[in-house]
Amino acid sequence: MVSQSKKQLLDMASVLGSSNTSTNSAGKRTDIERDEAFPAEDVSIVVEPLTNRHVNALEKHRNGLGKVARDRRDKPVAKGTKLPPGRQAPSPVFDIDGFSRPSRGTHNRIDEEPEQAEARSEKMRGAVRTLLECLGEDPDREGLLATPSRYANALLFLTNGYQVNVKDIVNNALFYEGHNEMVIVKGIDIYSLCEHHLLPFIGKMHIGYIPSEIVIGLSKLSRIAEMFSRRLQIQERLTRQVAHAIMEILNPQGVAVVMESCHMCMVMRGVEKTGTTTITSCVLGCFEKNNKTRNEFMSLVGVNKT
Repeated sequence: MVSQSKKQLLDMASVLGSSNTSTNSAGKRTDIERDEAFPAEDVSIVVEPLTNRHVNALEKHRNGLGKVARDRRDKPVAKGTKLPPGRQAPSPVFDIDGFSRPSRGTHNRIDEEPEQAEARSEKMRGAVRTLLECLGEDPDREGLLATPSRYANALLFLTNGYQVNVKDIVNNALFYEGHNEMVIVKGIDIYSLCEHHLLPFIGKMHIGYIPSEIVIGLSKLSRIAEMFSRRLQIQERLTRQVAHAIMEILNPQGVAVVMESCHMCMVMRGVEKTGTTTITSCVLGCFEKNNKTRNEFMSLVGVNKT
């Protein structure tokens, strides 16, 4: 039996080898035939002079914002379809409608009717009441009577970044200034919820970019950071999303984002280390390629280079 199995494997390898050889030979013959049909001396490439070479880059950005190329993961998913586990947010950062990924339920919250919104809120209130009961509390005592409603409303507010459209944030605040020096907005207050424990992490974000002649309203950088922070997050992803979003909106020479924060899941529970801070960074373009540029940014925002 062993010798027979070995013979079968050898026969299969022989077939596969001959198949590959014939495929390669066919490919070579096709290349030869193509070269004979189109000799190099008969091929000519005509390059016409560019007209309107300096296209209005500002209008291109304004009109193209949110109209990124659709990839297969932007296609609507039929209800009841089970999605693969752990699907990561693809590039580009924004989908074709201008909403930031990842958020499968974004359109459910945006497009729902008032009755559907009330049903969602009622479901959340019931879940909070159940939690209170499981904690051993009496949800009908005076201090907790309105807690389910308050907590549901607070959670919806703290995650309203899923519903924000980047086109509404930018709102045509892109300006052609011919500026190509570093722009930094430092010390943006960030409040977000850790997706692991649903506890807050609080900190500061510093954003810098070097324009390719187009600048964005300074307040828009803070709003972009807020959009991504108002959702269930981890700090690493939040930092990366903000950097890539600015890169996609402006197409600058480079973007750098640094965030310093304190995580309540490390302070109130777990290791209970009150003095710890977490620092994350994401550098793109010239900030990634040029150490001097990166170090200048880090120095200006007060982050040690070591």
